[in-house]
Amino acid sequence: METFTGHGDRLAAFGNQLIAVHLWLREELARLADDVDAFLEGGERPRELRAHCLTFCSAVRRHHTEEDDAAFPALAQQFPELRPVLEELENDHHTVADILRRIEELLGGLGTGEGALPAQEVRKELDGLAALLESHFVYEEKKIVTALNGLSAPLPGGVVLQDVIQDVSGQE
Repeated sequence: METFTGHGDRLAAFGNQLIAVHLWLREELARLADDVDAFLEGGERPRELRAHCLTFCSAVRRHHTEEDDAAFPALAQQFPELRPVLEELENDHHTVADILRRIEELLGGLGTGEGALPAQEVRKELDGLAALLESHFVYEEKKIVTALNGLSAPLPGGVVLQDVIQDVSGQE
């Protein structure tokens, strides 16, 4: 991870960090979809697929929690005109959380003798999640990256948006 020496350098990175996290999440989601396809073709073990899926779900949840708890309040305080956009983004986060819960519930059926049905359902949920996240990421980047780069103070709690990548990648 980059080390930022100057106060302005560090703050200017938040928008760039958001884009990097979104890119990483897109790549991980594509890998996960490939893993489900491999499972359906008999090449992926249920335990590994479950672990990858749960790790991905956890990363998305953490990313959205950091946005909701740190980035969005900081943006709302400094850029009050963004509040309606931030509310829309938080609503998307709730919808994404619902999909993640459904995926996690379906994972319990993998490799339990129920055949391919749970994996097929996980794949359908992942397709829906991919469409929603792509729309969400594009909208979020369009609406708040410039403002994130313009923040005049660090995020509450010392949150670094890009930490989710290093933390999750270190678990693999």
